[in-house]
Amino acid sequence: MGHSKGRDTPTRDNWKCILICLAMSMANCQYGYDTATIAGFQAMVGFLEVYGYRDPTRKGIGWNIGTVPQQLISSFLNVGTIIGVMLTALWGRYYGRRPAIWLASLISFVAAGLQVGTTNLTGLYFGRILIGVSNGFYITFANVYTAEVSPAHLRGGIVSFFGIWVSIGSILGAVANNFSKDLLNKHAYQIPLASLYAIPTFLSLLVIFIPESPRWLLVHGRVDDARAALVKLRGNSFKNHPELFEEEFQEMKRGIEEEKELSRGSSFGDMFRGTDLRRTLLCYGVILSHSSSGIWLIIAYGTFFFQMAGVDHPFLATVLKSVLGLTGVCVGIFAAQKFMGRRSMVLLGHGMATLCMLGIGIADTVAPHTTPTGKAIVACALLYYFFYNGFSGAISWPIASELVSSRLRVLSIGTGTGVNYVFACTKAPPASDRIGIAR
Repeated sequence: MGHSKGRDTPTRDNWKCILICLAMSMANCQYGYDTATIAGFQAMVGFLEVYGYRDPTRKGIGWNIGTVPQQLISSFLNVGTIIGVMLTALWGRYYGRRPAIWLASLISFVAAGLQVGTTNLTGLYFGRILIGVSNGFYITFANVYTAEVSPAHLRGGIVSFFGIWVSIGSILGAVANNFSKDLLNKHAYQIPLASLYAIPTFLSLLVIFIPESPRWLLVHGRVDDARAALVKLRGNSFKNHPELFEEEFQEMKRGIEEEKELSRGSSFGDMFRGTDLRRTLLCYGVILSHSSSGIWLIIAYGTFFFQMAGVDHPFLATVLKSVLGLTGVCVGIFAAQKFMGRRSMVLLGHGMATLCMLGIGIADTVAPHTTPTGKAIVACALLYYFFYNGFSGAISWPIASELVSSRLRVLSIGTGTGVNYVFACTKAPPASDRIGIAR
């Protein structure tokens, strides 16, 4: 049975599913908020008084941070994320997407409390690992959920909610830092960290009202529950055409049954057998485009980098960067739905990101630590974030989720994300070294 054209219902008829996916995608907000705040802490006197050292040569604040703790603050987040995404396959085999979000929220509460309360690097590092584990669960299960429950003709835009929430989180984190940066005590970083509690709290409450993924329910033989979940997700989109709803449900059911016939499980080795090998490699390649783009220079050290480059208002520049990122995501979603294909968007996004990174390097090489160079670096960073977020970062999750089979989706996305963060760990330290000795 083919896909009936009548199933491509208008966006307004799918408002219920869109709102549900928007709520679930809020999980990605923590990732944006956390990375934005941590990047700003390294340019705050209050944070550096606890974890840094006096440096009279550093103009403006007189404090600095060693390259080793600077690297580890970023790298331990990635280590935690790797641990988290590696655990998602085992969790996803027995438990649904909703319990995964609640577990991640619980870990997030512990991580935030530890980072607020500690005053030594060991405690901070452990808190970074825990928040990384939480992010690993959030990123994997939230994006898998939206890919599984969204209508096929709207999937690209809906899964791209990832980019919207990451950008919103970045804006909130940058704004929180901008308001607390002038406090010359621990409150400068403790206030933004304590605000992190809001995201898992709201998310945990929202997930109570969100149905479980019907695909996950079908994989576990819960046919009636899967049908009920799909009814809630589709709302009134098939109100006058129940046969179209039945067609989608039977197609979903048949696809999962066919995949089960190919394999009785979802072991790690299945990803590298037969046609799934090509799917897995393509999925990994798309996800690895994140760390290979140079994004971790902007994410992990953005505010610190702006400050070391001589930018007059580094915290405000970080806010503007995040706003441009959100604008890019909105433009990208519109382009994906109306006139651009997935591959064209990725090529455009990475091409422009390459030119922007090249511009930053040229500007700092030709006239380092000057006002015109600072302006050029900010301009390139803003353009980078606009094109990367809008045409590469956001669209990569729909592509990766669509490439792999249902029974291997969590395993493929989880391990792919883990490999991506391994590469992120290898790329972040060299960037930190270069920034750390910039002055």
